[in-house]
Amino acid sequence: MIWKQSFDLPYLNRFFKNTLGENLGMEFSEMGDDYLIIKMPVDRRTVQPYGLLHGGASVALAETLGSVASTMCIEDLEKDMAVGVEINANHLRPVTKGYVYGKVAPIRVGRRMHVWNIEIRDEKERLVCVSRLTIAVIGRT
Repeated sequence: MIWKQSFDLPYLNRFFKNTLGENLGMEFSEMGDDYLIIKMPVDRRTVQPYGLLHGGASVALAETLGSVASTMCIEDLEKDMAVGVEINANHLRPVTKGYVYGKVAPIRVGRRMHVWNIEIRDEKERLVCVSRLTIAVIGRT
C-alpha cells in the first residue's frame, strides 16, 4: 500500500466541500492499495457549448485525482502539501451524457515528486482521456 494517510471515501468526499470538485459533481467511488476512482457527471456543469464533455472538466478531474492521491502519500500533512506542477491530457473520445470515471495510479512516488497516470473512461468503460500529472511535495509556509 502506498498511502501514508488513512482517509476513507466519506472523508474524501467531505474534503470536496466548497471546491471545484464539488461544483463539478465529482464523487470518490472506490479506493485500492495504490489507486483511487472518482466519478463525474456529464451535464450542464461539465460540457462545452456543443454538448460534449469539456476537456477542461477532464483535466480538472485528473488534477483532482492526482492531487488527492499525492496528499494521501505525504507522511506529515502539517509539514508538507502537494501542489500540481505539470499536467497533460489527450482527449480520445467524446462523451455527451452519463458519468465518466477517472482512475489514478502511480508512475513514481518519490519523497518530493510524484508522477501519476490518470485514465478517464465512460460508462461503457471506453477510454475517453489519458492524462499524466506531476506533483511537487513542498513545505507549508
